[in-house]
Amino acid sequence: MKRFIEKMLSRMKGFDYRLDEGITGGQFLGVLFQRGIMALRGMVGRLRLKKCGKILFLGKRVKIQCPGNLTLGSGCTLHDNTFVNAMCRQGVRIGNNFTLGRNGIVECTGVYTELGEGLSIGDNVGISPNAFLSVRGELSIGSDTIIGPGVSIITENHNFDRLDIPVRLQGANRKGIRIGKNVWIGANVTILDGVTIGDNAILAAGCVVTRDVAGNGIYGGVPAKLIRMRSE
Repeated sequence: MKRFIEKMLSRMKGFDYRLDEGITGGQFLGVLFQRGIMALRGMVGRLRLKKCGKILFLGKRVKIQCPGNLTLGSGCTLHDNTFVNAMCRQGVRIGNNFTLGRNGIVECTGVYTELGEGLSIGDNVGISPNAFLSVRGELSIGSDTIIGPGVSIITENHNFDRLDIPVRLQGANRKGIRIGKNVWIGANVTILDGVTIGDNAILAAGCVVTRDVAGNGIYGGVPAKLIRMRSE
């Protein structure tokens, strides 16, 4: 049975998928049962979406706002308590085999006086639990990117030059964020607006990214600085 499932998953994901030999038969059946329930929820959830791949897994208490603006590829998983607000000008487009971990939030519009721009995510992107993606400005994430738990990606900065009126009334600027392919973003990283992260980069846990990150570079610290290149 395990080998049959491995073959199915390998075909669905597009790469050789092998279960850990330490998984017992009982544990494996429990996982299959849970995924089956999530698949049933996904079958119902797909009816609300503008475009969705053949397979969708939904956890408990998943909330999708403006589902008509959301396009999902096949094999996507939204775990328990996730929230996707797809209310934005360009919509939300997500590729195949995407995962949003428990309590993850994708929020395209925070205030209804100004809609967010849009979100584009490639294939095989995994976002760990408790991540927050602000999509006020345009956000793009390349394929095969790993995003750790507690990561915050903020695509907006408030204007604050004037002292005679509150910051909340001074408006905001939105440059957007571009994250390349095969990027590893460690736990609790914060990425601020206007940043471009090159392909194959690594961001160490807890760093705050305020400037562009070179492709193949390893960055860490507050603010994040180059530690070394991966080729070294």
